[in-house]
Amino acid sequence: MKHRELSCEQVIARLFDYLDHELDDRQAAELEQHLARCRDCFSRSEFEKRLRARLADSATQPAPPQMHRRIGRLLDDFDDAPPTC
Repeated sequence: MKHRELSCEQVIARLFDYLDHELDDRQAAELEQHLARCRDCFSRSEFEKRLRARLADSATQPAPPQMHRRIGRLLDDFDDAPPTC
C-alpha cells in the first residue's frame, strides 16, 4: 500500500516536533523525504535550525552588567510591592 506524501502544511505543522526529535522513525523519514524535494520547506527547516543554533549559542554569553542591575531593580520593586490579593 502506497502512502500519501505529506503536504507542505503537514510538514510545517510537524517541523518543530521533527527538530526536537519527537517524531518516530517513520514520521521523521516521511518528513525528510518531503524536505528533500521541497525547496520552500527545506529553506524553512534550515532557517529554524540556524535560529535555534544561534539562540543556543547566545545563551552561553554572559549578560551585560546593566542587565544584571536592571533585573535586580525589578526584583527589588517586586519584593517591595504590596500583595494584590
